[in-house]
Amino acid sequence: MFIVCGEALFDVFSTGATPSGLGFDGRIGGSPFNVAMGLARLAQPVGFLGGIGTGFAGERLAQALVDEGIDTRCTPRIDAPTTLSLIGLDARGVPSYAFYGHGAADRLLQAEHLAAVPAQANCFHFGSYAMVVRPVGDTQRALVAREHGRSVISYDPNIRANVEPDLQVWRDTLDWMLPRTHVLKVSDEDLALLYPGQSAQDFAQRALAAGTPWVVVTRGGEGAIGFSARDTVAMPPVAVAVVDTVGAGDTFQAALLTWLAETGRLTPAAIGQIDAAAMQQALAFAAQAAAITCGRRGADLPRRAELG
Repeated sequence: MFIVCGEALFDVFSTGATPSGLGFDGRIGGSPFNVAMGLARLAQPVGFLGGIGTGFAGERLAQALVDEGIDTRCTPRIDAPTTLSLIGLDARGVPSYAFYGHGAADRLLQAEHLAAVPAQANCFHFGSYAMVVRPVGDTQRALVAREHGRSVISYDPNIRANVEPDLQVWRDTLDWMLPRTHVLKVSDEDLALLYPGQSAQDFAQRALAAGTPWVVVTRGGEGAIGFSARDTVAMPPVAVAVVDTVGAGDTFQAALLTWLAETGRLTPAAIGQIDAAAMQQALAFAAQAAAITCGRRGADLPRRAELG
């Protein structure tokens, strides 16, 4: 069973000015929520570990988890607001962001909430800003420390500099995670932000030396590269008429983990032995899934039947 840890929130898009104000369209989001949804749609048993607020916004998030078939036994309801990420476009279509999350429920996950994690969980995925804000970041680190010796740990930094602008905080978190992570997926955009001028190859070698057995660097329209101690495999992009790329990285993540589960490789030992042929298959499966999402509007992640 997968447990995805982190935030569920609302992306609130400006729909333009009205005579008396502004119009908005709220969409459920958050990278961890998307990964959990992706795993559920790919027919994997998955739970969500993250604080969900009270009030109508929190109710909608909680219902969305249930609607997607995501286990909510370790999804505490916390008497706090729901995080909002406001997104507006200027006259040229360039987005600007305003983030409202201070004191929100997704940040308030505490150590006592970990007792509700199902005993059958054998893979934990972490990512985005919940790893770098407190107290949830401390809670998640405690879970990583508890589980990394017996369960698979997956991590995607998925940097949100509008939440935590100090990039050193993100670097320190990544450095802490490397020896405790079995599957690291990171975008080339995040690498360029964290380590300007450093190649994907150089970063991967550092991560492998630190103890991460499998590193995957996604490169948007240029495909992805997988690195292990023995092999490097480059996967070209899948041809698709791109509608938008919202949720593509989260789809790739969910599909990568699904492939491990379906092929019996969802153990630290098996991931440590992954070879070039297996990486090729895994990256192809994940790229196919991400291409489907790119061909649709918004974070509309594919279901298992769509992947053959």
